[in-house]
Amino acid sequence: MSIPVALGMPARLSFAERCAALGCVVAARLLTRCSPRRLCRALEAVRRGARPATEPEAARARHAVVTVSVRCAGNGCLQRSVATALLCRLRGHWPQWCTGVRTEPFRAHAWVAVDGRPVGEPDDTRLYQPLLTVPR
Repeated sequence: MSIPVALGMPARLSFAERCAALGCVVAARLLTRCSPRRLCRALEAVRRGARPATEPEAARARHAVVTVSVRCAGNGCLQRSVATALLCRLRGHWPQWCTGVRTEPFRAHAWVAVDGRPVGEPDDTRLYQPLLTVPR
């Protein structure tokens, strides 16, 4: 059994889902080149009017993003988290978007969360102290 099927997601994305995810990945790539202040302002503007995302909705968006982008599937956590949030917004909902750091060992990370729980991230994500967030 593959992971997407285990999470209740289809193993393959439709053409429309792939196009939407790819568009969000491209937009996220452009947004991640902005300063942190501009990035947060842009995400806050985009999230207006959206309903809170559920965990399956955020997981499905994350799955679509990592399916269409090798960078997002690898170490591109900032681009992955922004693209996931944007794809959620295209579907009318918004997860909590977070970036944070940990000190032992020092690392920075970006993720999306629902009800304070990181979606699709390793368990050690809870060790990160959030620095920037765009809440639901």
